[in-house]
Amino acid sequence: MITYCDATLDDLAFIVDVYNSTIASRSVTADINPVTVESRLDWFNQHNPQHRPLWLIKYHNQPCGWVSLSSFYGRPAYDKTVEISLYLHQDFRGKKIGQIMVAKIEAFAQQAGINTILSFVFGHNTASVNLFKKMHYQQWGLLPNVAELDGVSRDLVIFGKPLN
Repeated sequence: MITYCDATLDDLAFIVDVYNSTIASRSVTADINPVTVESRLDWFNQHNPQHRPLWLIKYHNQPCGWVSLSSFYGRPAYDKTVEISLYLHQDFRGKKIGQIMVAKIEAFAQQAGINTILSFVFGHNTASVNLFKKMHYQQWGLLPNVAELDGVSRDLVIFGKPLN
């Protein structure tokens, strides 16, 4: 059973732990060192349940990850476009939680008047590339070799999906 709720400040330590657990793989985030709860407070406060949610995901009542919608590019003309972020604890991957949560947050986004969802994924992150392709996102852009992780240049793929 998969459930979710609006994340609270009490959930931020768990959210940061899940995020930090992906850094070592060098395939999920461009951060190369762990972040702190304090450093993520502004990011946390930019979310709100009405338009830019941050949901704590639970699997059989156990926290297993989080999903969020964030503003894209910080200009008013882009208010109806958002970036999705989805992070799952490694013990909960491969259980279709990602697919279910992407569908749920897409439904939320449509009701909130959002027209477009973007996802920024490293090209070598096969699991995320496959997830967004499975959810009918299209590759709208490719930024070749824009990231360097441990001396290796990496591509960033931009996926997009119109909701209307």
